[in-house]
Amino acid sequence: MTDAPEIRIGQGFDIHPFSVDPARPMILGGVTFEGFGPGLAGHSDADVVAHAVTDALLGAAGLGDIGSHFPDTDPDLEGADSIELLRKAAASVRALGWEPQNADCSVVLDAPKLAERRGDMEARLSDALGAPVTVKGKRPEGIGSLGRHEGIACWAVALVSQAHG
Repeated sequence: MTDAPEIRIGQGFDIHPFSVDPARPMILGGVTFEGFGPGLAGHSDADVVAHAVTDALLGAAGLGDIGSHFPDTDPDLEGADSIELLRKAAASVRALGWEPQNADCSVVLDAPKLAERRGDMEARLSDALGAPVTVKGKRPEGIGSLGRHEGIACWAVALVSQAHG
């Protein structure tokens, strides 16, 4: 019998509408997209990419969802840096003996274009997670609220492992 690691997969999702505040920065995957505004509305920095990855990670480890750890009713989290929330979630996962292996996410949006900043996003997310994170941009092709440019959504999966012992 081998000591194969136990593995789990978690799925995350987040969506935010665009803010009515033209000065609100657009932050995706921990990267500020200068010259694109307004950003997304939300209690924290509204980083849908970091939120979806955090949700997937917590789910994989059986730790619930992002809202149970970082509620939008907590005044201390107003304007919070979502990369730091991901870093805290990763520490909680590791405290239970789970090790993040990777995360992958699909961001549904027409703008801003992610290609020029994808490497920066992946680096910021990977650093916070402590494992590789890949980011893909997908266009909504005019369908639904995302196709009407009302907001941005992100789906993510995360893999964690735990060695038997």
